[in-house]
Amino acid sequence: MKRKFPAYQNRCGWNSLLDAQTVATTLKEKHESDLVIVGAGYTGVAAARRYAELLPTANITLLDASRIGEGNPGRNSGFLLEVALANDVDTANMDRLRRCNALLGQTMQQLAKDAASAPRDCQLLRAGTYRAAAGEIGRAALRKYRAFLETAGLPVETLSREQLQERIGTRFYGSGLYSPHCYLVQPAALIRSLVEKLPTTVSVFEESPAIKIEAVGNGWRVTTPQGHVTAPTVFLANNAFCKYLGVGASRITAMYTYAALTAPLPDTDLANCGKDPQWGLLPAHRLGSTLRKTLDGRLLVRSLYGYERESNNELIAKRLRAALLRRYPALTDVAFESVWSGATGFTYNGAPLWGQVRRGLFVSAGCNGGGVVKGSLFGRLLAEHALEMETPDMAALFGNASWMPPEPLRALGFSIIAGIERHRARDEV
Repeated sequence: MKRKFPAYQNRCGWNSLLDAQTVATTLKEKHESDLVIVGAGYTGVAAARRYAELLPTANITLLDASRIGEGNPGRNSGFLLEVALANDVDTANMDRLRRCNALLGQTMQQLAKDAASAPRDCQLLRAGTYRAAAGEIGRAALRKYRAFLETAGLPVETLSREQLQERIGTRFYGSGLYSPHCYLVQPAALIRSLVEKLPTTVSVFEESPAIKIEAVGNGWRVTTPQGHVTAPTVFLANNAFCKYLGVGASRITAMYTYAALTAPLPDTDLANCGKDPQWGLLPAHRLGSTLRKTLDGRLLVRSLYGYERESNNELIAKRLRAALLRRYPALTDVAFESVWSGATGFTYNGAPLWGQVRRGLFVSAGCNGGGVVKGSLFGRLLAEHALEMETPDMAALFGNASWMPPEPLRALGFSIIAGIERHRARDEV
């Protein structure tokens, strides 16, 4: 049986760079609360914060399976996109996309304010984002994405191989795009800071995975390995792992991706990494490689996907190193300081699983790889929705997660599609 919560082979590289954490407070014995939130990621934290703002007397319990910063919210690549990721140029949808972008932009501005007043440096910078292609499949995707941005009236800059080399230091890509609508951040620093800034009415329990949820009386009981907590209202904000608690099994699946981070590079090597002090690059094809240069002179590479389970990190490290050297062949002496994986919730149509499931039970899951800004927005709106406030029509704006076939057909379908897409994306890995 698959685990009901993530447990990773390696520490999160981002979190290992931060100050040491105190001993975790775990949920033990019996507790009662007004609201239980499963998952202390961006969605769960935003939901806790908003609920506490609207109902200051509420006693809120926030559960996480790992340490704050070690879980999935600290394991991403640190891209905070201000605009919806839409690759289709459908003019009939432009009004909807503009409304989505307005909500995301407002959420990003709140995150920027939070980072500015954080107890640690979150290294937040509006650096924009590059998208680049090495092969024809990637170039076709860039043309489509550029057309979308232009139709949406969003600024975009087209870059040649030589311009990319000047900015990010590699000739690997033949063409690229630059869009300013993106912040870069140290994700573990951000999530730890957001949790630390929660009001005192929110009790945070780490290393306390929810392993069972059941209806009791007029509410719910959430069980952890060492205790349980009862409440009239429960939010599931644990992404793909909500399905192991009985919600969304036919709508969501867990995908594992992998990242590696170098130590700070010496000046001689940094000279080969472009003039931008910090930059981030997303692949033109979704199965390509993501790259970042951090403010302290490190390189990050993220690539490869696994279905529902984590692969051997030692073998993954070799493939990530090969991807890095294809782009920066002069960095043969540069080693990785950290290699890690992270799970994200994917839905077939890219839409979220969001809203009320049963009386007192709500869910927000399916970030589809864009969970920092979008997850923060969805969490805030979920709290408002649960308190019967007027909220935007989420289904009309962001859609509803569509049905996926059961296992083993789902795994077989993924294997076939992934094989085809890996072949198509071979130039971009």
